[in-house]
Amino acid sequence: MLAIAKKDGAKQKKRSGSPDAYVLLFIIVLICAIATYIVPAGEFDRVEKGDITLTVPGSYHAVESNPTGFMDFLLAFQTGMVKAAPIIFMVLFTGGAFAVIDKTGALHSGILNFVNRMKNKDILLIIFVSGLFSILGTFGVIVNSVIAFIPLGIMIARAMKLDAIFGVALIYLGTYAGFNVSIMNPSTLGLTQKIAELPLFSGIGFRIVIYVIITIITIAYIALYARKLRKDPSKSILGDNLFPDSGDTNVSEEQEIPEFTGKHKLVMAFVGIVLVAFIILAITLKWDIEEMTAMFIFMGIGVGLIARMSANEISKTFIKGCQNIAYGALIVGMARAVVVILEDGKMLDTIVNALAQVLEPLPPMVGAFGMFIGSGLLHFLISSGSGESVMLMPILTPLADIIGVTRQVAVQALMFGEGFVNCINPTSGVLMAILAMTKISYGKWLKFMLPLTAIWVVFGFIFLAIGVMINWGPY
Repeated sequence: MLAIAKKDGAKQKKRSGSPDAYVLLFIIVLICAIATYIVPAGEFDRVEKGDITLTVPGSYHAVESNPTGFMDFLLAFQTGMVKAAPIIFMVLFTGGAFAVIDKTGALHSGILNFVNRMKNKDILLIIFVSGLFSILGTFGVIVNSVIAFIPLGIMIARAMKLDAIFGVALIYLGTYAGFNVSIMNPSTLGLTQKIAELPLFSGIGFRIVIYVIITIITIAYIALYARKLRKDPSKSILGDNLFPDSGDTNVSEEQEIPEFTGKHKLVMAFVGIVLVAFIILAITLKWDIEEMTAMFIFMGIGVGLIARMSANEISKTFIKGCQNIAYGALIVGMARAVVVILEDGKMLDTIVNALAQVLEPLPPMVGAFGMFIGSGLLHFLISSGSGESVMLMPILTPLADIIGVTRQVAVQALMFGEGFVNCINPTSGVLMAILAMTKISYGKWLKFMLPLTAIWVVFGFIFLAIGVMINWGPY
């Protein structure tokens, strides 16, 4: 008994050594707050160009510093929660809607039957699911709202007897493999090209090549991890606890395949129609997170009525689902607090100006690599792709002209930098929410993700080198 107690104590001590996601973000916010007393404050002048506020190159000047006080530090968390409210409520209502769907048994039964039909066809399943989400990601249809589909990935992983990291990767990495190398996303690529004064979605031929290669690499990486787990489940990065959100330590037993009833089919058909309708409306009417949040309320009520649940039962189940996912929802606001501190401390423009001064004397190819690395490092501070584009691209555009890099290459360097960092960025509300929902520690995720990120970066350098050599244009 004493030996068991010691062993349990050692495990507990080991677990406590890995900081909770909230602790990690608190430390990051604290470091940024301290930095406001060290990093000089400064600003660029900005001008309005249509509905975009652009940075004026060469206009950087020192301003009075605004170091973060004790109350400012504490208020940053509340302000972050308020500014991140749309994503927070989307995460909460996703949990509520999926709780109602799960109670009907339709999703569980449907996934088990689907995976059973795809038995011994893991590669095809991964290609189909991740490939579909990469298409939605590269067109910007699903980005932040990928959070809503993570429970689906976890259920597929359970049915395949793999682990939670595989379930997250199947959906999240599929989406971001496309989003990170977008070919027609108006909110990132379109905005960045507009700032660089390039034709909308120009250079699409080379970008399609980049997208296909990055997506194939990502799917192959996920498939190799699945294959490793198939051969030896103990190779899971999560160790014995394959699904930390529920404490599952063993999923090797054969699961009885439940009947997929007519009611189940009706529920899943309704869910599918709602999701497809959202995708279509996101493309045609530019629907975003707020509309998707509303759709999940509609979905939860609709599924409950189809399953003949009472109003009280629908309400209680929905609220319980929200409660279960609150930990993952609120962490989005914690991540946003980092940006609040940096903006209030007037540090971001100082960092951007320093980056521009480093890049200016560099030769073309080295300069393109520097833009890539610089935008990647900056993305740890500005987790919004469009926000980084608005701040950095007005600086990189004239810089590209000076060092002899085409603006198309500069745009892609920025896209690579902000894109490839997305999936390891601790200040990304989306990533941290997903990890919090699934209770995968940030350290475990990094262990899984860093090799793929390194591969992405290497190919990013190769693509940029090709872009410089072919004088990728226009301009």
